[in-house]
Amino acid sequence: MNVLILGSGGREHAFARSIAASDQLTQLFVAPGNAGTAQIASNVDISVTDFEAIKSLVLKKEISMVVVGPEAPLVAGIYDYFQEDEQLQHVNVIGPSKQGAVLEGSKEFAKQFMIKHDIPTAAYESFNKETLKQGMQFIDKLKPPYVLKADGLAGGKGVLIIPSADEAKESLELMLVGGKFGAASNKVVIEEFLDGIEMSVFVMTDGDSYKVMPTAKDYKRIGEDDTGLNTGGMGAISPVPFADETLMNKIEERIIKPTVDGLKKDQITYKGFIFIGLMIVDGEPQVIEYNVRMGDPETEVVLPRISSDLLGHLHAFAKAELHKEELRINEQTAATVMLVSGGYPEVYEKGKEIIGLEKVEDSIVFHAGTALKDGKTITAGGRVLAITSFAASHQEATKKSYRNARKVHFDRMYYREDIGFDL
Repeated sequence: MNVLILGSGGREHAFARSIAASDQLTQLFVAPGNAGTAQIASNVDISVTDFEAIKSLVLKKEISMVVVGPEAPLVAGIYDYFQEDEQLQHVNVIGPSKQGAVLEGSKEFAKQFMIKHDIPTAAYESFNKETLKQGMQFIDKLKPPYVLKADGLAGGKGVLIIPSADEAKESLELMLVGGKFGAASNKVVIEEFLDGIEMSVFVMTDGDSYKVMPTAKDYKRIGEDDTGLNTGGMGAISPVPFADETLMNKIEERIIKPTVDGLKKDQITYKGFIFIGLMIVDGEPQVIEYNVRMGDPETEVVLPRISSDLLGHLHAFAKAELHKEELRINEQTAATVMLVSGGYPEVYEKGKEIIGLEKVEDSIVFHAGTALKDGKTITAGGRVLAITSFAASHQEATKKSYRNARKVHFDRMYYREDIGFDL
């Protein structure tokens, strides 16, 4: 079959690598793709939210599956767009309906969904410009630190954890009145801080049955020891060492099953991935957030651990036959380290030549923010490359990734040197 992947990051390169390995694949396209996907697929210069151009490509290339990488086209309703077009209805779109995508598109909706279906999560209230005063008063009722979340999509940067009440009130005003995150912070969710350790669980569902994918833990802060500004992610480990059978049983019974069942009860069409961000508090899992697609850089450690045919699994979505598939997982640990542009996540320069890629040994290099220019691979984003390695332990896997990171160079390249050290 012919397959189209939408997106241009490390997540999409990881999808391309896994799908390209399938015997069921005929041709693979990535829109817009990057320098890495260009090596294993045909890149097409189309925006992920240009639905008319995507339709034209799908019909011209006889594409029968569209794998949606980022959240923006899902929130904009690409699944519904295909379902409502007679020429496109036969295409298997991997991603939820527009209604399902609101789980990520609105933090308030996600919290309401969790409360409705008895899914454990932190206590919260939501506020807008008109209820700013009440928001200030709610902050006074909470213990520090304070968690403020922009209700809408903010590129992974809309969550603030603030140590003092005065700073929290100032930030709330900046979000609601000052437009700190644009339209995304027209509404703000304030919730109690959960003191524990984070991890992520990934689920694929055809709307009826589901498969639990490998767990992962990512590292968001730009600085070592989890300091500095939030980023899209500086590295990840899979599996999470502390996620034993007891904890995973709790997660499945209390969170995964109620989530999938809740979507069915609410008649929300959902054929795709559910990324569940968790905080483990004294051995008890609570949901921090839902994402309606795979995470980045978690995908770069989760998908390489799936040894069965990913494309075959996705193909089963169309007929709701995922329950017939056998998901096989590599028992080794995967670790990825993200190489980023100097200045990221704030101002950074693009167009820097990347050298040394051919020297990498015994690791997988996933391209994120890269492009090709005059036969050279150059930087084209803040997060540039993810170097993923396998080993018997996360310590050995990260050693391999760091060893290879030192072989690659571009001007002002930076990476954290403590990925997995807290484990």
